[in-house]
Amino acid sequence: MDYKKLLISIYNEAKQDNCYRENLSEKILNNINIIAEKCFNQKGVYTVLITLSIYKILHPKQDIRNHQTQIKNGFSGRTIDTQYITPTLKQIGLPSMAESGWLTRSLEQPYPFTLDYQGKIGNKEVKKAFLELVNTIEIEKVNPKYILVELFKQIIIIQKQNKVIIQPLTNADKLTISKVIDVLNYQFSFNYNVFGGSKLPVLAFYAIYQIIIEEVIRYNNCTLKSLGSHTASDKSSKSAGDIEIFKSDKLFEVLEIKLDRSIDSNILRIAEAKILKYNPERFYILSYLDIQKSELDIINDIINNVKNNHGCQIIINGIIPSLKYYLRLISSLDKFINIYSKLIENDLELKTIHKQKWNELLIKLENNV
Repeated sequence: MDYKKLLISIYNEAKQDNCYRENLSEKILNNINIIAEKCFNQKGVYTVLITLSIYKILHPKQDIRNHQTQIKNGFSGRTIDTQYITPTLKQIGLPSMAESGWLTRSLEQPYPFTLDYQGKIGNKEVKKAFLELVNTIEIEKVNPKYILVELFKQIIIIQKQNKVIIQPLTNADKLTISKVIDVLNYQFSFNYNVFGGSKLPVLAFYAIYQIIIEEVIRYNNCTLKSLGSHTASDKSSKSAGDIEIFKSDKLFEVLEIKLDRSIDSNILRIAEAKILKYNPERFYILSYLDIQKSELDIINDIINNVKNNHGCQIIINGIIPSLKYYLRLISSLDKFINIYSKLIENDLELKTIHKQKWNELLIKLENNV
């Protein structure tokens, strides 16, 4: 059996509610729960654990703590993950990295995943649970299949709890741009008291671009790159920005969207480095907050230097003014709302409260049109 088939078969066991809990101690179950609860924000740790577990089942003599070939008696966990594990996780609808869990800096250190591993995994509780589970598999000889089945069962439960059906509008033909903007403005500024809301404007622009690449001549023969994780750094995701538009297989436009950070010279310098590396024609930097006026001269100098020396046009603007402009370009507000709602409904990084609030806002919007 290959990596993909094995992963799918174990996932199917979890869906069929097969249970191996009696083979697992309370400590192991607690560690599994920690990884499951944090898997949406700690995808690297969770992905690496799955890769190591699958590899151990197929190669029982391998010490899976030695996760790199440069480690003595090691193997390339990253290769297995990139080729088989992450693509299969995407296929079956589980949380996944853009490419590989090993692109996370804290996990790519060339040291074994022993209990004293020094990699700076941000969440100490997650780090401890991860290393103890690896130790459980390798030293205590607990069957990794039992751990994976329980892990997937927990994640399936969380996904079901987080599933919110977005109710479609029944009188969308009466929508106005002004009312849609008011609702989006309220949605973005609402205090959810949980992580993840910064992805909402990214989804809004992604919904609009799905429409304008079909309707605006400038975007003929353009395609949208699939959205990656909003929690992954651009370095680890190998991305130029939050949204990427390609034309004839070449990067055409990039959107970098900041909900809770004003545009400053540092953001422009980072954009300049990305432009030199990825070579787009336009680079949009959009923020919900104001531009830092004290750095406006520096910002304009960077924009002019990039235009003169590279040719790329950097465009800075507010999120709300940009959305208002784009909504004027598209033929159907109804279509935008439907696409945006579906993106919110299916997104694995948003929390239940983000989806429930959008449902509430749609009801208010419908009652006020």
